[in-house]
Amino acid sequence: MASPMVEKSPREGSSVEESSESLGGECGPSSPPLGRGGELRKPKFEYFGWVYHLGVNKFGHVFCHLRFLFIRGKYVEMYKRDPHENPGISPIRRGVAGHTLMVEEVGRRKVGIVDLYVLRFYNRLDESKKGEIACGTAGEAHKWMEAFDLAKQEAEYELIRGGSAGHKLIMEAEINLEGHQHRVRRYAYGLRKLIRIGQGPETLLRQSSGLLVDDRVDGYVEPDSDAIEDHKWKCVCTISGIRIFEDVADTKGDKRVLVKSVGVISASADTVFEVLLSIEPSKRYEWDILTSDLELVESLDGHYDVLYGTYDSKYYSWLHKKRDFVFSRQWFRGQDGTYTILQFPAIHKRRPQRSGYKRKKINPSTWAIRSLSMSAASDSASCLLTHTLEIKSSSWQRWRKNRGTKFEKSIPFALLCQMAGLKEYIGANPALTFKFHTTVIDSKTSNRNVSNVAYDNSVVADEFYDATADLSDDEDSDDDIEISKKDQKVKLKNVAWALASLSLKHTSGPDVNKELVSTVPPVPIYPSLFHGSLHQGRDDNDTNCWSSADDTGFMIRGKTYLKDNSKVMGGDPLLKVIAVDWIKNDYLIDKVALRPFSVVQSEAGRKLPFILVVNLQIPAKPNYNMVFYYAAERPVSKDSLLRKFVDGTDMFRDSRFKLIPSIVKGYWMVKRAVGSKACLFGKAVTCRYLRQDNFLEIDVDIGSSSVARSVIGLVLGYVTSLVVDLAILLEAKEEDELPEHLLGTIRLNYVRLDSAMEV
Repeated sequence: MASPMVEKSPREGSSVEESSESLGGECGPSSPPLGRGGELRKPKFEYFGWVYHLGVNKFGHVFCHLRFLFIRGKYVEMYKRDPHENPGISPIRRGVAGHTLMVEEVGRRKVGIVDLYVLRFYNRLDESKKGEIACGTAGEAHKWMEAFDLAKQEAEYELIRGGSAGHKLIMEAEINLEGHQHRVRRYAYGLRKLIRIGQGPETLLRQSSGLLVDDRVDGYVEPDSDAIEDHKWKCVCTISGIRIFEDVADTKGDKRVLVKSVGVISASADTVFEVLLSIEPSKRYEWDILTSDLELVESLDGHYDVLYGTYDSKYYSWLHKKRDFVFSRQWFRGQDGTYTILQFPAIHKRRPQRSGYKRKKINPSTWAIRSLSMSAASDSASCLLTHTLEIKSSSWQRWRKNRGTKFEKSIPFALLCQMAGLKEYIGANPALTFKFHTTVIDSKTSNRNVSNVAYDNSVVADEFYDATADLSDDEDSDDDIEISKKDQKVKLKNVAWALASLSLKHTSGPDVNKELVSTVPPVPIYPSLFHGSLHQGRDDNDTNCWSSADDTGFMIRGKTYLKDNSKVMGGDPLLKVIAVDWIKNDYLIDKVALRPFSVVQSEAGRKLPFILVVNLQIPAKPNYNMVFYYAAERPVSKDSLLRKFVDGTDMFRDSRFKLIPSIVKGYWMVKRAVGSKACLFGKAVTCRYLRQDNFLEIDVDIGSSSVARSVIGLVLGYVTSLVVDLAILLEAKEEDELPEHLLGTIRLNYVRLDSAMEV
């Protein structure tokens, strides 16, 4: 299998930078590079690789075609064959990744008998325009999302840099998956590196015994959390190099205890995730001593399924009777690349209790898979795997007091030991641990051999959406590469590829004390003048209310973050929360600030220098809106980062607006699902912005992401028992923008769904 190649353009010569930086720290890609004077430099990278194009043809038949996708700057091309190996071949689709293009990770989907990871493209202004591609692994899909994000940034920065009105209008048009051939001309754009995503079709379709991936590039290693948690883990024993911990935090009266096994696995996070998610018996038999006999009952969406399994007493002497179980799995990948798998006991009508079996309720558990930073010279990837399990406190305490008890022969103990089997299985399969390097070579071929075609801006008006409608006969025919219909077997192999970020020239940025105009006297903010539908708590014991959060409970980027990755505790927020609205309706509500009940429209609200409105749109039946109002006592400084955010473009806002969640009190599985890592909202879900008068409103559509929908559905089931802290801030990406500071914080105490005001 070939390594991913980074090709140097002859015209650039030795000016190519062989070092690379991380894609935007913990939360995604960095911005395109700026030259001297803030001018946009020519893009350094091209992204290319094999994907599946999914859709419906003009006859109404579902298709799944293997295609070669090429992203160069803001331009996107799709080919039937690799243009590097077929010089002169024309793309079957081409266009621009415009700023209205949205990319959503749909999750796993079975196409035929193959599990693929699907990305959906749509126009945020018209969601009827949409299309899909699919990849072999979740990690590969995530990398394509980053590549498209950089392409969108290229388009956005060209708009910011300026140009003719006609050119700006063209930037609104995006590549269309149903487009026909258009007039093209030679493309002389100065590109300097090629980044290959994935391998060729011969490896994508090959039966795989392992997954080959390089999931990390040089960059900053993020801590596990951006919020301080109350767990206290103590190592109680080790088994085959796996450490087992107990949560010894004060949990008076709890009938359950949390234990976890932790180990370093010599494979990438992508690889371990695929192994854990696979239910193929031939592979699972090699490492899972307890739950290797699994079958899929139902796949509810791309991130949620239900499984049935059995424990056979002939293999486990302590089981006096055959046992079976049903459980659900939810999984997702965080913006920092960490995978989380949640496993709950379940009941399903398709799997009633079997004769001769005793139905077992499995222990709620989670898997967390986090990549570890490796040196550039290392030939192997590595990740930290954590398996957390909820077990009965009585049985655990008996084992703690007397190690000779039967706990070693219990199902929870066997589950904790699964990691040891997984570690040995991966260690015995070198193909699972090998890591490819990204290499730089001098190009010996003409640029014409590498997709050397550009778009005439006068004719590019395609959008990257519709996979339905009238495909050309040439594209719909797929005699070059087909999925075998004889045995209906397609095995996808994970692919090795590398991404490197675009380096930035630092520009002067604001200091924290310059965010607000210090020369203007502050406007007094009296909480008694502002009233939302959710009341402010009177004390710590009050429920169904909001209150002030512990600002020091959040970790944010420090002054030297770009050098040593250090984070510091957050201080006093820049903005003060003045009210919270908790409302419901049959539809999601936009532009809350313009409604009569909003505090923005009150007499006191109109007198404030600036109000930030954060409207969390929660999908349910009915739909809910949690609206936070944050106020500044002084005007926002003209040259501040906050001003750039308030008056900036939607893409700039999407790349900076960040939220840190923290479940202070509540069920531990909900804590695992929500996490405590900072999340760039604009990269995870669709955000819409309304800038008027003295306010900026951010409408956050949580339902626009299948992952977010799944997580919020779990949260709503436990919301009355939760205390949640939230912090909002702007991500600092340049040295002069550091340290970060909190914009606002809030605590939500045991909120009741039935208390939402209907509007």
